[in-house]
Amino acid sequence: MIKEIKKITNRKLDFKNLEENHLSIQLSLDGFSFCVYNRHSKEIQHFASYEFLKEYEISPYKHLELVEQLFLLEPVLKYKYSSVSVTHFNNLVSPVPKPLFNEEKLSNYLKYSIKVLENDFVTFDELNNCDIVNVYIPFVNINNFLFDTYGSFTYKHSSSVLIECLLNEFKHHSEPIYFVNVTNNTFETLILKNKKVELYNIFSFKTKEDFIYYILFIAEQLNLNPEEIKLILLGDIEKESELYKIVYQYIRNVSFYKNDTLNFVSEEISSHHYYTLLNQI
Repeated sequence: MIKEIKKITNRKLDFKNLEENHLSIQLSLDGFSFCVYNRHSKEIQHFASYEFLKEYEISPYKHLELVEQLFLLEPVLKYKYSSVSVTHFNNLVSPVPKPLFNEEKLSNYLKYSIKVLENDFVTFDELNNCDIVNVYIPFVNINNFLFDTYGSFTYKHSSSVLIECLLNEFKHHSEPIYFVNVTNNTFETLILKNKKVELYNIFSFKTKEDFIYYILFIAEQLNLNPEEIKLILLGDIEKESELYKIVYQYIRNVSFYKNDTLNFVSEEISSHHYYTLLNQI
């Protein structure tokens, strides 16, 4: 079942000239988000986010079926664009220090944290501004469907975009900064210090207690004082939420990510939401 979370269309959207626009897509097993961006006017023309409601674990075949259904619901996805970029969000990822990276041993970097099947396609992203290579398993069947729809496109793991963009944006900060990016019942932790990545990890959680436990555990492992560390929140979290309230009980210097450089079509899209989707453009 597909549930619409948010949809916004710019009144200036011209369906006859969509080829001049860029299409950004973010994929996950839980949902599908996309936006159409005009690089000349620097405006988002169309934005939509959908959740895949699942009563059971989604197989690759079912995942593809849901995406195909979504393309029937969203005619704007059927148009041709000047460029298309895609991010894959899942926990099938492992950052590897570049000096230790060997392209011939991709599966080895994942086998200690996840089960890698013999027919799994493993690929990697070389991050532009740090000595890290992100090794991961993309949604291959969805990539094939998108290739049939658009022809060539670029794709990365969503964490590659998260790390590259935040590292570039906060490159002048020498003190440690703790980022938490929430996506449904999963969240990523990223700690930057002295223009370098100290740590990246991804966790699943069921309760707010799980959420704060992992955040504090990471802080303890890196000797970060909860009374002093600067923590910046992104993604599916609001100030009124239980997740925010429990974080604020234990960490005092908490804020939401802000970015005023994009011209959003509506105030309904906060800049801390959909970070990796919007930073593909």
